[in-house]
Amino acid sequence: MGMKSAYPYYLANQAVFANEDLAVFDKHTGEIATHVAQADDAIVDQAAAAAAQAARAMAELPTHRRRDVLNHCAERFTERFEELAEILIVEGGKVITDARGEVQRLIDTFRIAAEEATRVGGEVLPMDIAPRSESFIGMTKRVPIGPVSLITPFNFPYNLVAHKIAPAIAAGCPFVLKPAEKTPVGALVLGEVLAECDLPHGAFSILNVPRDAAQRLTEDERFKLLSFTGSDKVGWMLKSKAGKKPVVMELGGNASCLVDQDADLDDAVDRLVFGGFYQSGQSCISVQRVQIHRAVYDEVRDRLVEKVGALKRGDPRNEATFVGPLISESDAERVVEWIDEAVEKGASLLVGGERDGSVVRPAVLESVPRDCRIYDEELFGPAIVLEPFDDFDDALELINRSRYGLQAGLFLRDISKIRKAWDVLEVGGVIINDVPSFRVDHMPYGGVKDSGLGREGIRYAIEDMTEIRLLAIREP
Repeated sequence: MGMKSAYPYYLANQAVFANEDLAVFDKHTGEIATHVAQADDAIVDQAAAAAAQAARAMAELPTHRRRDVLNHCAERFTERFEELAEILIVEGGKVITDARGEVQRLIDTFRIAAEEATRVGGEVLPMDIAPRSESFIGMTKRVPIGPVSLITPFNFPYNLVAHKIAPAIAAGCPFVLKPAEKTPVGALVLGEVLAECDLPHGAFSILNVPRDAAQRLTEDERFKLLSFTGSDKVGWMLKSKAGKKPVVMELGGNASCLVDQDADLDDAVDRLVFGGFYQSGQSCISVQRVQIHRAVYDEVRDRLVEKVGALKRGDPRNEATFVGPLISESDAERVVEWIDEAVEKGASLLVGGERDGSVVRPAVLESVPRDCRIYDEELFGPAIVLEPFDDFDDALELINRSRYGLQAGLFLRDISKIRKAWDVLEVGGVIINDVPSFRVDHMPYGGVKDSGLGREGIRYAIEDMTEIRLLAIREP
C-alpha cells in the first residue's frame, strides 16, 4: 500500500478532510504525490482550546493506559512497516535502507516511551536536616506540565515527530503538532494510528499550517511548553516570542569528527563515509568537518575519496542507492553554491560536487578557508571538509571553533585524550570511535550554544514535560 490520494488534518483526535490545499511532491520524480488538508489560525485556536480542556483528563490517565496506547502504536507501525517506508521514500526522498531504518527507530522510540510511561516517579526527601524540620517528611512527584505545542522538521518525518509526541503521551500532556510542510504525511499516519486509541477528547491535534499561522503555537498561553526542532534562526526567533513558557530546542549543528594517528583507519573511513553522506547529509549530526592527524592524513584522505567516489546515487527505491535526492532542487543548488564558493576561495575539490536535479554527487574538499560557509555554517548536504592537525589540543579548539555544539566524534584509543575531549569539547555529546551521527533513541540528545536548549531522548523529554510537585507533611 502506498500513499493515499488525500490526507486530513487531525483536530481533537478526529480526522478532518477540510480541503486539499497542500500538495506533497515525490522528491525523486518531482511529481505531485498526494494532497493534505491545511488548517488556518482559527483551527489552531480550536486545537489549543481542546488541548486545554483535555489537560485534566490526560493528567489523570493511569500510566498503564498511557503505556498501552504507546504499545498499540508500536504494534501498528510494525504491521504497516513497508507502507511507512514507502511514504518516506516518496515525501522525504529517502533511500530505501534509510527509510526502513527510520521506521524501525519510530517503533523503538514508541516502545521506549511505553516503558518510561510507568516510571514517571518521584522521591522521598529527608527533611530532618535541621531541628526546625525534624517533624516533617517530604515527598516529590512529577505532574504533567499541561498542553504542549510541538514543531518538527522535514528530515525525519517519523522519528523526530515520535520524539515529541511519544513522551507527551507518556507524561500525560495533550499536544498540538505542526509537522514540516514538505513532509507532512508521516505525522498524519501517526495521527491515524493514535485515533484508533482511547484517548481523552482533545488529547492530540496534528495540523498542517502555514508558518505565519503557526505563531499561535508559540505565543498562546494555553500551551505550557514549546518543543521545536529546526533551524537555529527560526528556533531563537520563536524562543523570543514564547513568553513565560519553557522552550526546548534542537537546532542543528556543524558536526566535527577527529581521526587520531592511533585510530583503526579502516573502521574510521567506513564510518566517516556513512556519517557524512547517509540521508544525503540531511541530518543535523551529519559529519561536516573532519580533523585528521597529519601522520595519517594522506592515507585517510585517499581512502575517503575512493569510497565516496564509488557511492551510488539516484533512485531511492534502488536497494544499492546510498545517496538520494535532497528535499528540494533549491537545496541542491545551495549545496553546490557553497562548494563552488569554497573552491573560488582556494579550496581543493577532491571528488563530487556536481548536481543532477535535486541529487548532488557526494563531495570531499580540503584546504577550505575557515570563513567559507561550508566550513562555518550548517551545510545539510552531502559534502565533508578535511583538514590535518598536529597537536591534539589544537584540534579540540578547532572543533570548538563553531557557534554550534551538538555532537562530536573522535576516533582514538588514548583514554587520557578521551577524558580531555569529554572535559573540553563544547557539545552535548562526545562519541568515541564513531561519528557524531550516532544516536540511540533513549539517550540524552541535544546541544549547546546555537545548537539549542534542553535534551531529547524519552526520559529527558518527559522531565521537560513534567513539573516537580512537593508534598511536605508535619507530624504535630
